[in-house]
Amino acid sequence: MSTVDERPVEAAAPPPTPGPAAGLVALGRRAWRWLTSMRTALILLFLLAVAAIPGSLLPQRNLNLEKVRAYYTAHPKLAPLLDRVGGFDVFASPWFSAIYLLLFVSLVGCLVPRLRSHVVALLRVPPDAPSRLDRLPAHADGLALHGDPAEVAARLRAVLRRRRFRAVVRAQPDGGFTVSAEKGYLKESGNLLFHFALLALLIGVALGSWYGYKADRVVVQGADQGFCNTLQQYDDYGLGSRVGPADLEPFCLTLTDFQARFLDTGEPADYRAAVSYTVGSGAPADAVIKVNDPLRLDRARIYLVGHGYAPVLRYTDRYGKTQTIVAPFLYLDANKTSSGVVQFPDANVDPVKGRDPNDKQQVAFAGMYIPTSDGTHAVSVFPAERNPVLVVTPYRGDLGLDAGIPSSVYTLDQHQIDTGRLREVGSEPLRLKPGDSARLDDGTTVQFVGTRPWTALTVRYDPGEKVVLGGAWCLMIGLLVSLTGRRRRIWFRIPASGPACAGALSRGEYPGFTAEFDNLVKEVQ
Repeated sequence: MSTVDERPVEAAAPPPTPGPAAGLVALGRRAWRWLTSMRTALILLFLLAVAAIPGSLLPQRNLNLEKVRAYYTAHPKLAPLLDRVGGFDVFASPWFSAIYLLLFVSLVGCLVPRLRSHVVALLRVPPDAPSRLDRLPAHADGLALHGDPAEVAARLRAVLRRRRFRAVVRAQPDGGFTVSAEKGYLKESGNLLFHFALLALLIGVALGSWYGYKADRVVVQGADQGFCNTLQQYDDYGLGSRVGPADLEPFCLTLTDFQARFLDTGEPADYRAAVSYTVGSGAPADAVIKVNDPLRLDRARIYLVGHGYAPVLRYTDRYGKTQTIVAPFLYLDANKTSSGVVQFPDANVDPVKGRDPNDKQQVAFAGMYIPTSDGTHAVSVFPAERNPVLVVTPYRGDLGLDAGIPSSVYTLDQHQIDTGRLREVGSEPLRLKPGDSARLDDGTTVQFVGTRPWTALTVRYDPGEKVVLGGAWCLMIGLLVSLTGRRRRIWFRIPASGPACAGALSRGEYPGFTAEFDNLVKEVQ
């Protein structure tokens, strides 16, 4: 007679309750998976493009401080609010940097696992044939492959290798053989190359934004008109967020000669700027700068972007003092019709008593320079100097240069004219050819000596340009390979006796997949 054990059964211990740390770990894993997904990377890329729009619409402090000041003047209430959120320093703002950094982390977290999986797939042999090849999208039964199964398998492998398939032969327990082949790994390789190239573009743009700079300067021909690579000598400049004045390339440059050739239609044929430069304490060197052929220094590229004419005027004031001023004029059309101002702020100063602050007699000449005049119209008919004429109007009075307010060197201060502090002299403009002189109403004289050519130079340094160039090339190559690559697998089963069969599987959209499989089956038979 059996006995029943009446001892109480101990209940199983309940599973431990996860603590707060486990919940934080799970939340962190979900956040990481979301951040490193390709969908998130695309969203961040779109946000980066949207975030860059204010940088294109609003003036940026590191590119043009004067435009930022003008914006403050025009919008005194809106400008402080925009400045508070980084509207005038968009590309250095915390929110733009956060999107940029998140996109970078997202791409790295997404691409590294894919790269690891792709390397594993490249090293791994194609898998063995499935048991039911007739269930594959493309299959063929009853193949007449005569001969020893091992020889047939070796022949199939050779055919597949000629078609650049990776193929492997496996012996089966029943005495037969299977041939597994795979092709199209370049599709994923191109896809990865495309995305890593995008990552390189982000790195190159960041390097250029942090450590690059650009500056513009108009240089007139002559040893007395050169400049050095310092911020005070530039007309306009923009520095990277991690670049200071001491980081600029220490060079000085002088324009020694300029040659321009034009077609009969007036279109430019060739620009050549001969320059002399020194870098640091090195010896002087000569170079020729052409369009799209800059002067390349270690940390600077000097580009030729334009040219024009600078009239040379010699003015003799009422005290017999003679001054010669070279002033670049800005061209207004393709034929180099130019406008500008030649100012003599130190004219008519009594050598004994000095300048009377209540009766300034400063002089300026504002007008047009016409390289090739037709004698009738106030526009040039050809960009080269074939019949040069300078048409200027004299002004006398207070030029407004002592007020300390920044102003353009190519135009007169309109406020001084409107208030009568600067008055027009004479009723007719002066029309001068090179060498001509004219006498003003107070006995002073002005002579049009001639012109000198000027060039507009842009100094740029971008340490990330090679990274961006290489990334752009890799991006295009990766995109082409990714679009043209086709991943597919093919299997053959050769039994010990009886007909063989084949099957194939495409790993993506491939319209010609069935036709390629049928041609391969016909070839092996």
